[in-house]
Amino acid sequence: MLKAIQDFLRLEAASGILLVGAAVLALVVANSPLSPLYGQLISLPVELRIGDFQIDKPLLLWINDGLMALFFLLVGLELKREFVDGELSDPRKVALPAIGAVGGMLVPAAFYAWTNWGDAVAMQGWAIPAATDIAFALAILTLLGNRVPAALRVFLVTIAIFDDVGAIVIIALFYTENLSLSALATAGACLVPLFVMNRRGVMVKAPYLLIGVVMWAALLKSGVHATLAGVVLAFLIPLKPGPRSPAEELEHDLHSAVAYGVLPLFAFANAGLSLGDMTVDSLLHPVPLGIFLGLVIGKQIGVFGFCWLAARLKLARLPEELGWVHVYGTSLLCGVGFTMSLFIGSLAFEETGVDLLVDERLGILTGSLVSGVAGYLFLRAFLPKAPAPAADGAGRPAAH
Repeated sequence: MLKAIQDFLRLEAASGILLVGAAVLALVVANSPLSPLYGQLISLPVELRIGDFQIDKPLLLWINDGLMALFFLLVGLELKREFVDGELSDPRKVALPAIGAVGGMLVPAAFYAWTNWGDAVAMQGWAIPAATDIAFALAILTLLGNRVPAALRVFLVTIAIFDDVGAIVIIALFYTENLSLSALATAGACLVPLFVMNRRGVMVKAPYLLIGVVMWAALLKSGVHATLAGVVLAFLIPLKPGPRSPAEELEHDLHSAVAYGVLPLFAFANAGLSLGDMTVDSLLHPVPLGIFLGLVIGKQIGVFGFCWLAARLKLARLPEELGWVHVYGTSLLCGVGFTMSLFIGSLAFEETGVDLLVDERLGILTGSLVSGVAGYLFLRAFLPKAPAPAADGAGRPAAH
């Protein structure tokens, strides 16, 4: 049993599979006699008090504001590594996926705005279909095995990275509450020792993390979303060549905890949609319909259309290993929004006091499901089959 678990966790698709499992479990529980317990669990009040300082939130928001800060810290560390010495360090390789990512955010948002125009409350969710869930998308791509060229995986990952950057900017600019200048000043003051330690080459992780916790708590009270503390902290932790780089060590330490703990827990806490009263009219409500159209249609038009236009205008070049079939299949997979879409939806509706969560999750789940299935089936149909292993003289596959 232990070996089976270890083998599963080594799978590239394992984190995506766990995300799916957690979401399905939440749906099952929310539509079973355990539904009242599920509601009580995620609304359980949790309080932290140190002197006069107090954080009092339901468990759901501790997950969304607290644990997801670790997810954004990991995203920031990955972004920094890619910009310093990864795929994003070569401008020639990033032009096409960067332009595709821009289209993959603008066009889905336009579809949502088109279906919800004139409703100021519903328009708060305009950014929900702009996101891509890289864990889900890569898990689907992994199901196709060695039929997937390495360049296609890099192309999808690069689009998702720029998508993450866009989501971070959107959260910072558009999803903030009434600002507390004193709390914001405290968070800003935390940047000074972090910057000084970075410039002096302090290679111990503990002081960065300690100040990062203070910055997170200050942002939580400031009205700027607290998860952004993770991104800011990531870019101030040193990343230098060699095995002792604090940024690389922290990225390694966080990866398993986030992939196999934080994200499945987030999915379980946010995907518990009660289907008992759902009808066709529920899906046709402008909010879920806008999300669905944005993910399923807007993503493929935005990503593929902007890439094609960029190539025609000679603003970017299609990699030699890829064809337009690969780009279109990637654009379908980019419609799997799930994690980041649910997160932005919680900012747009739940934390602003607007009760549209049912509509939001319905559009995200159906849109992500249709996009994932469509992307898998399209690539499965058009990617060349992997060559069969050569046989030896006795008709057995040759050993390698």
